[in-house]
Amino acid sequence: MGGTKYNFSARLSKAAKEGYASKAANEIFTQNRLRKAHESMNPNGVTFREARDSEANPNSYPIILGLDVTGSMGHIPHELVKEGLPKLMGGIIDGGVPDPALLFLGIGDHECDGYPLQVGQFESGDEELDMWLTRTYIESGGGGNAGESYLLAWYFAAFHTKIDAFEKRNQKGLLFTIGDEPNLKVLPASAIKEIMGSGEQTYSDLELLAEAKKRYEVYHISVLHSTRAQTAEIGWKEVLGENCISVEDYKTIPDVIKTIICEKYKSKSGLTGDSSTSETTGFDHIDML
Repeated sequence: MGGTKYNFSARLSKAAKEGYASKAANEIFTQNRLRKAHESMNPNGVTFREARDSEANPNSYPIILGLDVTGSMGHIPHELVKEGLPKLMGGIIDGGVPDPALLFLGIGDHECDGYPLQVGQFESGDEELDMWLTRTYIESGGGGNAGESYLLAWYFAAFHTKIDAFEKRNQKGLLFTIGDEPNLKVLPASAIKEIMGSGEQTYSDLELLAEAKKRYEVYHISVLHSTRAQTAEIGWKEVLGENCISVEDYKTIPDVIKTIICEKYKSKSGLTGDSSTSETTGFDHIDML
């Protein structure tokens, strides 16, 4: 994957042709009408998703976006389709990251939902990224069990991705989850087997975080649009510290993510005077209301 480049003018033309700005979510996300995940995003049997260097993208830089697709967060993918994704990709590329490769994950609740994990492919081109994003099934599920399965993003990144950035250049990728709930604390072997097709070990959230951090810088975007979300933020900061970024306006998420990506890329690539290896970003709480 990742053999194409992002074409902004082509994406603008497509958005106008498809009517992204005016269409409702169910008109764009066709799996919503079918009420099931797209077969190509079913993780069952997936061995790896790979971010490899190519002629078009010789220095691939892997970025995973784990999108909460439960009831209170399903509007985020819709906003990304309308204007957030071009803003994100434009900001990343203009900010000096030449070969970003994005992988979309749809995150639900492994204790309650039919499709708690959906997986795309690492892509760089506008057509491909739109395809995987709009294939995502916004299940709008979740339950009253005090959390969602953001730890599935950590599990998948740790055990089911291969990235040239790390293998060739010892450069970590970036992993973002976006949501408004606490993280569920345990991923049982039985759930892994049901979702992935195989699984012999139960993991805690902290064990999976440690595994993911071996090859990725891990962040969570905490969307503070409810009292419950504000309570969840406390737990996220205990686990991730300053790598939990809080926003009150979800429309600022693309700008927040692209700033982190550009700063981290430049720092690790030696493109700025910042020689720090700190995992912090300078963001803590971003209030855009």
